[in-house]
Amino acid sequence: MSKRVLTTPIKSEDLADLKIGDVIYLTGTLVTSRDDVHTRLVKQGKALPVDLKGKAIFHAGPIMVPDAQSGSGYRVVSIGPTTSMRMEKFQKEFIEETGLKVIVGKGGMGPKTTEGCQQEKALHCVFPGGCAVLAAHCVEEVEDVQWMDLGMPEAMWVMRVKEFGPLIISIDTHGGNLFEQNKKVFNQLKGPIVDDICQHVDYLD
Repeated sequence: MSKRVLTTPIKSEDLADLKIGDVIYLTGTLVTSRDDVHTRLVKQGKALPVDLKGKAIFHAGPIMVPDAQSGSGYRVVSIGPTTSMRMEKFQKEFIEETGLKVIVGKGGMGPKTTEGCQQEKALHCVFPGGCAVLAAHCVEEVEDVQWMDLGMPEAMWVMRVKEFGPLIISIDTHGGNLFEQNKKVFNQLKGPIVDDICQHVDYLD
């Protein structure tokens, strides 16, 4: 199987044949966007200083250090994913208002994001936890930073990446949600096991 690399700007048709469980890599523009960025856009109605149409965001709080050779004056030394479910409240509206095509984070997301990805033809992908230094090595340059008043973890860091990944698709453009699917399978499997255990244990009234 060939290595699938998505390059920004990404179009809806680029995602049509991708399904949950597929592994992809990203080349192009990746912008960190966490809790405060989502809150400012969706709840407070503030326009984003970065155009995200056709691009990708990363639910992450990076560690940056000064670098005079970089366009932004910074380079990244570590950038691990943060829990995506924290953005569930605003993610659907965020997708609709920005036109972004790929969301990267840790763990799954819920029904609102699933609906938003299906309607707007976008993906949610999981980057493996514990690989923050590996992720940093995929960043060719930190090109810009916006909303630094939010602090380093919450600012919008605009990065140029090359084959950033591996990224596991957890929500596709067809309404598939890998984490919800796996929950159903787990619940089906655990039923007989729990029933068997209950036959061998008891408790005091």
